[in-house]
Amino acid sequence: MRTDDYGYDLPSGLIAQHPAEPRDSCRLLVVDRGSGQTDHRVFSDLGDYLRPGDLLVVNDTRVLPARLRGAKVETGGAAEVLLLRERHTDAWECLVKPGRRIRPGAKLTFGDGLLTGLVVDVLDESGTRLVQFHTARGSFLDAVHALGEVPLPPYVTADLEDPELYQTVFATEERSAAAPTAGLHFTSEMLGRLEASGARVAKVELDIGLDTFRPISEDDPREHRIHSEHYRVPEWTASDVNATRERGHRVVAVGTTAVRALESAWDEESAQVVAREGSTGLYIMPGHRFRAVDVLLTNFHVPRSTLLLLVSAFAGRELVLRAYRTAIEERYRFLSFGDAMLIL
Repeated sequence: MRTDDYGYDLPSGLIAQHPAEPRDSCRLLVVDRGSGQTDHRVFSDLGDYLRPGDLLVVNDTRVLPARLRGAKVETGGAAEVLLLRERHTDAWECLVKPGRRIRPGAKLTFGDGLLTGLVVDVLDESGTRLVQFHTARGSFLDAVHALGEVPLPPYVTADLEDPELYQTVFATEERSAAAPTAGLHFTSEMLGRLEASGARVAKVELDIGLDTFRPISEDDPREHRIHSEHYRVPEWTASDVNATRERGHRVVAVGTTAVRALESAWDEESAQVVAREGSTGLYIMPGHRFRAVDVLLTNFHVPRSTLLLLVSAFAGRELVLRAYRTAIEERYRFLSFGDAMLIL
């Protein structure tokens, strides 16, 4: 297996800079794993492919305004912090720029001293820092909301007028550094229609962190080290998933993060999904046996990425790359604000 086996040429003009309006008006490429057939639809047609009793599992994490721009106290030089994961009270694992110049003991300030940070440690070879924050007044999250920016992916260069466009309609707990983008296409009205037709919705949480921003750099993707992320599968979701499959219905994972949460909560001994919370470093690549997911709804992903490997594990590399070539020929919009693909 080589990383280049999961590469493709993505024209820059197909990288979506804005979400579709309305959300459910984006295009939907439907791929049938059994026949290899593809259909070109609109996302609002999703219900045509769902059956009564099917269970949509969504990731309800919410994006934190996690990009903080400030300065180094000693020199006044610019510093930027991207919050990834809270390790202790107000102590966060962060990406820090300029990383090599900011060592343990460095002090950072944001918003004229409203928020300060002390770099405590370099955490691992990826270069993330542990930063302990202190606020002059109010809570840490109050300061983050006053000073922070929604951290759009680096390939989105256009300004986002409304940060809520980078949040799903079912987002609740504010923990992520990026959105679970397959969920961005849903509207509240569309969810209501799907539930009225017999589909059901359950929620998991996976807090999206570092690997969203880190490509595979190794020639052999098996040598890539995936970053762990916090996830939670509540009791009622585990019960819904198990009951759905026992009744012969399908579990439809909305996005790769929902897949990772469900597959991380699979218990081999009971052969069921169990309620579970913790950190997952599950790296899904071809050869993985899917136990909890029957159908995948996803966006189009960056070449040579862990997400493209996950989708290829689910549907097969050749079929996925053929579908991607079709999407490029048909001028689908790619990546976070782009169009969607339903894999049956």
